[in-house]
Amino acid sequence: MKISYHPRAPAPEHVDGVWYHESEPKLTWELPGPRIVAIEHVEQSREQDAPAGAGAHRRGGDAMERVIERCCGLDVHKKTVVACVRVPGRTGAREQQVRTFGTTTAELLALRDWLGGYGVTHVAMESTGVYWKPIFYVLEDAFTCVLANAAQIALVPGRKTDVKDCAWIAQLLEHGLVRGSFVPPVPIRELRDLTRYRAALIGEHTRETNRLQKVLEDAGIKLASVASDVLGVSGRAMLDALTQGTRDPDVLADLARGALRRKLPALRQALAGRFRPHHAFLVSQVLAHLDYLDEVIETLSTHLDEVMAPFAAEVSRLDTIPGVNKRTAEVLIAEIGVDMGVFPTAGHLARWAGLCPGNNESAGKHRSGKTRKGNRWLRGALIQAALAGGTRSTKGAFAARYRRVMRHRGHKKAVVAVAHAMLVAAYYLLERNTTYQEPGADYYERRHAERVRHRAVQLLERQGYRVILEPAA
Repeated sequence: MKISYHPRAPAPEHVDGVWYHESEPKLTWELPGPRIVAIEHVEQSREQDAPAGAGAHRRGGDAMERVIERCCGLDVHKKTVVACVRVPGRTGAREQQVRTFGTTTAELLALRDWLGGYGVTHVAMESTGVYWKPIFYVLEDAFTCVLANAAQIALVPGRKTDVKDCAWIAQLLEHGLVRGSFVPPVPIRELRDLTRYRAALIGEHTRETNRLQKVLEDAGIKLASVASDVLGVSGRAMLDALTQGTRDPDVLADLARGALRRKLPALRQALAGRFRPHHAFLVSQVLAHLDYLDEVIETLSTHLDEVMAPFAAEVSRLDTIPGVNKRTAEVLIAEIGVDMGVFPTAGHLARWAGLCPGNNESAGKHRSGKTRKGNRWLRGALIQAALAGGTRSTKGAFAARYRRVMRHRGHKKAVVAVAHAMLVAAYYLLERNTTYQEPGADYYERRHAERVRHRAVQLLERQGYRVILEPAA
């Protein structure tokens, strides 16, 4: 295959008035990145004529508007952070200062003083794992800190160095092209740590329960086939007896309490297995771990009640939403806070949480759009609430919405739709300081009355009827 190139254009009249340069012909064109040479831990400065995309005022054409005069971009790593400060130079051109700092507290305080010496007002950094947190917390009191999604501010491929990354972030911030992520205030951050830790412990409790079930299956003990809760009062008494050496199915079955005593014949058959000392040791260890997790979860929940006291009113309002209990309300407050001013609309909040439909349209064709990856802790709590308020209930607007969506979109998408509706309701409850008012199961039919009539007429016409609508007397 032969590739032909267009002849090179004549040189412009003012060579120094344009920011691009011509070299060997290329198949692709890209904006050249900032050309900066730096040595770590040594302060460097360079007055350079930045490209038009970086805010330089040139005779060749209009430049992008500069929004922030004194800013800094940070390239964050585990052990180091590279900072690039962009400030006005003495001749009117932009001046860059690049320097590398460590990530210890003393080094970060030195970074803060260094930025303050240049009169920096805004600082932007990538959300790199958890390494951004100590840097953000040290600088947030002195500067306006912007935490950016790394995928949205990536540099041109093939030109990646720490210095170029921080300079690129600084240039984007200079022109207001960095969209900050939501970082809640300190009280909400502390709540978030507690609720997420509790959720992790509850998940570990579930995994340990599954391990217990695997050991029982290996020993031929079919207790879970008869008892609905293996770790209930009756099940726990039987497991303790097994670990202590009791093997007689009649003696073990006689430990049943309450309604489980009606299943004594089935219990005797289920408890006749091959429970060896090996299984007794494993079960004893698993039960001890479960007891420890129960104790830690209880202690953590008690501490959460104390920390959540200033937000008791908000918890009570969210608890009025069908399907949302006290624990779910705590997760909502810990993840989104109580100040809804950070989200312009309920739609912005739903998009941030990853609970709104994706937008996938090209050439006039709309394709199926998946929900984006949002806050998995918030999404998980709302999905559980939607299962309780939508699928396990037969009354209310949430249950009606689940049935409406489930008919043509399926169970999973219907649950996500209910979770979206719950999040929108929570947004307005926190914004308006009010409680949830049930609109009724016919809310969506009343809201879209004309659509409901049209659908009913179409259904009858497909059955061979001619429909004439007349208002009732």
